[in-house]
Amino acid sequence: MKCSIKRAAVLGSGVMGSAIAAHLANVGIPTLMLDIVPRELTAAEQKKGMTLEDNTVRNRIAAQSKKALLKQKPSPITSMKSMDLITVGNMEDDMEKLAQVDWIIEVVVENLAIKQKVFEQVEKYRKPGTIVTSNTSGISVEEMAEGRSEDFRKHFMGTHFFNPPRYLKLLEIIPAKDTDPEVLAKMKAIGQDVLGKGVVEAKDTPNFIANRIGTYGLLVTVKAMKEGNYSIGEVDSVTGPLIGRPKSATFRTLDVVGLDTFIHVAKNVHDQVEGKEKNVFEIPDFMKKMQEKGWLGAKSGQGFFLKKKGQDGSVIYELNPETLEYQDRKKLKTAAVETAKQQKGSKNKLKTLVYAEGDRASDLIWSIIKPVLCYSAELHGEIADDIPAIDQAMKWGFGWEMGPFETWDVIGLRKSVKRMQQEGEKVSQWVLDMLEAGNDTFYKTENGNVYYYNGSSYRQQQFNHKEINLKRLKDQKGVLKKNPGASLIDIGDDVALLEFHSKSNAIGLDMIQMVDEALHEVDKNYKGLVIGNQGKHFCVGANLAMMLFEAQDDNYFELDMVVRKFQQMALKIKYSEKPVVVAPFNMAVGGGAEISLPAAAIQASAETYMGLVEFGVGLIPGGGGTKELYLKMLRNMPHGVKFDLTKVANDAFEKVAMAKVSTSAEEARENGFLNSKDAISSNFDHLIFDAKQKVLALAATSYLAPKIEKIPVVGEPGYAAMLLGAKSLQFGGYASAHDVKIAEKLAFVLSGGRVREGSLIAEQDMLDLEREAFLSLIGEPKTQARMQHMLVKGKPLRN
Repeated sequence: MKCSIKRAAVLGSGVMGSAIAAHLANVGIPTLMLDIVPRELTAAEQKKGMTLEDNTVRNRIAAQSKKALLKQKPSPITSMKSMDLITVGNMEDDMEKLAQVDWIIEVVVENLAIKQKVFEQVEKYRKPGTIVTSNTSGISVEEMAEGRSEDFRKHFMGTHFFNPPRYLKLLEIIPAKDTDPEVLAKMKAIGQDVLGKGVVEAKDTPNFIANRIGTYGLLVTVKAMKEGNYSIGEVDSVTGPLIGRPKSATFRTLDVVGLDTFIHVAKNVHDQVEGKEKNVFEIPDFMKKMQEKGWLGAKSGQGFFLKKKGQDGSVIYELNPETLEYQDRKKLKTAAVETAKQQKGSKNKLKTLVYAEGDRASDLIWSIIKPVLCYSAELHGEIADDIPAIDQAMKWGFGWEMGPFETWDVIGLRKSVKRMQQEGEKVSQWVLDMLEAGNDTFYKTENGNVYYYNGSSYRQQQFNHKEINLKRLKDQKGVLKKNPGASLIDIGDDVALLEFHSKSNAIGLDMIQMVDEALHEVDKNYKGLVIGNQGKHFCVGANLAMMLFEAQDDNYFELDMVVRKFQQMALKIKYSEKPVVVAPFNMAVGGGAEISLPAAAIQASAETYMGLVEFGVGLIPGGGGTKELYLKMLRNMPHGVKFDLTKVANDAFEKVAMAKVSTSAEEARENGFLNSKDAISSNFDHLIFDAKQKVLALAATSYLAPKIEKIPVVGEPGYAAMLLGAKSLQFGGYASAHDVKIAEKLAFVLSGGRVREGSLIAEQDMLDLEREAFLSLIGEPKTQARMQHMLVKGKPLRN
């Protein structure tokens, strides 16, 4: 099935519309962004003598929204190049341009009559076969399509992005009754393969899936808070990572989303449901008063929390919902909380909290969890056809580690239902029937396959063939080799994968050993190797604590041995007879970048934050990172064209000395860490598959390992130029004396030592310079102080 979208249009350039346009541009889709024509001039326009007929004025709203993308944090764009793909206009002069696009996304105000009017205009200009979708957060998709032609209705559906679209994975797709099944399938494929989304098909019900359950959960939390006399800070202290929810927990999440947005979403359900459910969606009085005061959260500078600057830095205060005054933030500290914190993994933490009866924190968590589980069961079949859709929507849209039905399995379905019934809670009949039939879990795994209960029996859960789940794969096939730092796995088609699984995926000797063993095994029995994993981060570098302890014990022989082994490992990856493809994602810094750079190719997740960050702890890269970044930048130079070698060396020097980390994989390419051989996966779930395909493609072309190369260097003149730049920063107050000392070592490595400009040096010579500089710096008291500060405080020390 052809899934490409060559051009798109977004109608409405507000916060959500412009963010969707940005995400489309991020994945390479040229996008037309239109908004209404202003009805009056600004003071600046009047001063310039403009009129309402000037094109600049007529396009002003969309143009300002595009410009605003550059100021938003976190940034909705992955690269400045994305901005070039967004063209602005207005919905009076530019509607005929809709005939040139393949997908039209409506993102205007949440008003049915206005949306219908917009679609009436769209139908005049769209070409037959063009997909039209609405980003509505709750208005009936069926009602929006009323009065439209047959072709329009066949190609119409809801596509509900979650804000911010670049970062939140969920895309709810809501078909209408006339939506062509093939068009629906195409949009699902586009969502997954092109946009990188987790796609869930939802039914045309109020607020669809995630907002329906998420809003309910937030409101029952508020109810539990008031009934149990908890403070806002106390609630947030136990409803975040402790129970598998985001750090923003409950009320901080509302501050980020915006109270006005939350109230709108809640009111949408309130107005369309009846009885007990309607009462739950009634907005509490204190929230209405907050809205009246304009205390909407982050967008207004205050909400449930308020940050004030004090003598010792910023202090965060919490709102008292009874007095609407801000007070010192509290945390809920109980025996159950302390016990839960000692448990390994959020599943065990949650179980501990739920069943510690008589504990104030336990009572709060149970009073929140219980109604959400029952509500989710009641909505099964109404908002989605199966329980995986509900669980995935909550995980991808609200950042829950476990969806409602997965949560129920974790705390024990039979045990929790018994408790619910003892407390007079109504549990859905289909759940009771399920237990009566002897089924104690909503999910079960057999031979690596996942099965879910569909209301009457178990059904195998189907996954996109591009989703290679390493845990399920290991359950099916086991592992080829394993030690505490890494495992070697057969991922099919004669391709092996080396998975890191040390703490934070930090590099230690056991991981280095497994790289060596993996390359040996692949050389004998496989077409190539993928280095990747599915942890929180790809790799945060070497084990900083271990290196600091060795340095403080003056164990430089051990440190020298470790650095040599790391360098040898990187060379083995680089010169492997079989192609090695590295699949970085999220944090791939320090040693994580050093493992990636020498590979035959990199297949990076779109959200990859790559950089050589050792300078921040008083070091320079010791595992070959400086050398490989410099070489990669040299290879990026156009063939046959004379270039300035000093400029390349200075560029590499700047990237390392500033510890610059990319804010996306696209920016990593711009920073020189990726080149034309490397590729980017928009969907993280497809990353391992894409890396595997790259291995197979390289193997199919009779892959040859690179030849050992000589490295052209800038020599002593280049060294002097780099050092002069560092000292200029010191004179300007931007660098300390120790910064200059580190920069001097780095410049010496990049210049090739005391050689002439343009000299060719052996690769091993530059590695020796790196290692010597690294060992010299780690012995410096100020470097050790920086390392200690990073380990304790989690941020760099300037000394």
